[in-house]
Amino acid sequence: MADEQRIGKIVHFFDKISVAVVALESGLKVGDKVHVLGTQTDFLQEIGSMQVEHEPVTTVAAGKEVAIKLDQPARKGDALLWPAAES
Repeated sequence: MADEQRIGKIVHFFDKISVAVVALESGLKVGDKVHVLGTQTDFLQEIGSMQVEHEPVTTVAAGKEVAIKLDQPARKGDALLWPAAES
């Protein structure tokens, strides 16, 4: 995690539909690979779809909240990080 930069923080997670609402500190786009990390959460995820105000988007700027579909459960407070560069 030392080389990873924070993208944002999960502020809400909808269990039934596996969607996380993320407060972004950095821009994000469909196709980006992210690391979801928390006390009980640790997985890599490629962003397949995002929504802002229930409208599909392909890019979101820093400072916005975005809903992203996740393959695994996450929790409020988990961090979204750029994965460390693989060596």
